[in-house]
Amino acid sequence: MKKIAVMFPGQGSQGVGMGEELYEQYPEIQKLYKQANEVLGFDITHLMFSGPEDELTETEHAQPALLLSSMATYSLLEQENVKPTVVVGHSLGEYSALVAANSLTLKTALPLVQTRGKLMEEAFPKGQGSMAAVLGLTEEEIQRALHKLPGSYIVDLANINCPGQIVISGEVEGLERAESILIDAGARRVIRLNVSGPFHSRLMEAANNDFEAYVNQIQFQDADIPVYANVSAEPVTDHESIKRLLLKQLYSPVKFEQSIRNIIQEGVDALVEVGHGRVLSGLVRKIDRSVKTFSIQDVKSLHKFLEWYKEE
Repeated sequence: MKKIAVMFPGQGSQGVGMGEELYEQYPEIQKLYKQANEVLGFDITHLMFSGPEDELTETEHAQPALLLSSMATYSLLEQENVKPTVVVGHSLGEYSALVAANSLTLKTALPLVQTRGKLMEEAFPKGQGSMAAVLGLTEEEIQRALHKLPGSYIVDLANINCPGQIVISGEVEGLERAESILIDAGARRVIRLNVSGPFHSRLMEAANNDFEAYVNQIQFQDADIPVYANVSAEPVTDHESIKRLLLKQLYSPVKFEQSIRNIIQEGVDALVEVGHGRVLSGLVRKIDRSVKTFSIQDVKSLHKFLEWYKEE
């Protein structure tokens, strides 16, 4: 049996039409979408397939949409007896990983990420916080550059994605000040991201009390398979540790690159991205080109992976 790690994408990977082809091809996953509509109290299926895009992109809609798309696709792998050795998600994708590992149910996770999205939107005044991708500098070089910012500005490392691509997060004015410092330090480009808040920064701590109160009402189970936590880049299965790290994840950097390096060291045969988009597969190729990757988001890519997985 081949050893695979399954990866789940986070916010930013959403798009109108996400998951629609698989929905139409496989009636068995349609009940998941119907259940999601009932649990969330609105027609998320219509929003995912027909938009409008600006409404789908809103954090409280994008998060459950990505979770639903990923888990519907993953359920097709489960039907084919595909069993990952480990799972990992990028930011929001960590919730998909926890559902895949049976630490959370989909029915529980959908309103959880919807609430998470709402609290993230409300944690900082709209339009005053954002994120930016820094290309061409190491984590240490970015940290040194950020230390040159005046103390009144908060700008933090948010996503450590792959060599040469790290995302920073903070106040808009702080990001504007940081851009020139980073360019002077040797950054090729600093690209502002189309997000509505300073996610994975200290500025998200304002959302943490309300989120913790909500999370504490939810029943987590020990994970069936190791889940690589964004906060530590280490595998975790204990439900109390999972809950603690999820809360910390809201305002801490996503250590995706280190998670992938640690997973590769486990000797997996392939890393498989499940859900809409190909962002994570692209990051993996920049981390280690020798590793086999798949991205499953439609019928063709599903069949391609299954053909490889089942060959002797």
